[in-house]
Amino acid sequence: MNYAIQVQGLKKRYGSRTVLKGLDFHIETGEIFALLGVNGAGKTTTLECMEGLRSYDGGTVSIHGKTGIQLQSSSLPAHIRPMEAVHLFAKWNRTIPEPSMLEALGIPGMGKRHYEQLSTGQKRRLHLALALVRKPDILFLDEPTTGLDVEGRISLHAQIRNLRDQGKTIVLASHDMAEVETLCQRIGVLKDGALAFCGTVPELTKRLGKKYLIHIRTIRGKETYETGSIEEKLPALLQELKQKGLEILDLTVDRGTLEQHFLELSGKETL
Repeated sequence: MNYAIQVQGLKKRYGSRTVLKGLDFHIETGEIFALLGVNGAGKTTTLECMEGLRSYDGGTVSIHGKTGIQLQSSSLPAHIRPMEAVHLFAKWNRTIPEPSMLEALGIPGMGKRHYEQLSTGQKRRLHLALALVRKPDILFLDEPTTGLDVEGRISLHAQIRNLRDQGKTIVLASHDMAEVETLCQRIGVLKDGALAFCGTVPELTKRLGKKYLIHIRTIRGKETYETGSIEEKLPALLQELKQKGLEILDLTVDRGTLEQHFLELSGKETL
């Protein structure tokens, strides 16, 4: 297989506490891979070890290609202008910025405004452009759409798909399960420093079983029922409500979402 990243037996300790307990997984070249985990699961530590920002105590991380990193929390000098930052990063990396990439991210349109004057969405796009200036083969994106409005999220998602179509490998960390399900080919779920699952969303669904949520609203309010079989559960519910004399005002059925599967796998009730 053509792997962009191989992680084997990755271990990390902070004092007497073992945070990563021998992780084994790979990321294929040209795919969008999401690393998920609730707070304390070891997600950030794993990412930092992969990015080369943190040392580890055991195992190996093999990176096959040049990397670019967009951190969750980044900042630039308040009075630097967007294109000044782009040219500065390009000089450090001995590259020439691609006009098409800058145009697609709207960097020239930011004009001569200072960094402190940019909106959250503009800052996120600028940091992505800076990560792309060095023309990486592998791109790490940590919560890339945090703070963006709907239009900004849609635009950034389009850019991420475009990068994938160009053959870039993208490692995504996100708390937005809808974003992960929309963008990613495979996901890895961390639980207590170990890999609880690694594969596609359909594979996760198959492993945990199909789940449906039946939402029924009556005069006494809205109630939700979880089931693995609509055919069995729904007729029984309708009969029960009829016997109680409760008129159904609204009824909807949702399939199990990635968020529901993730919460079950991680043993959490909420994100």
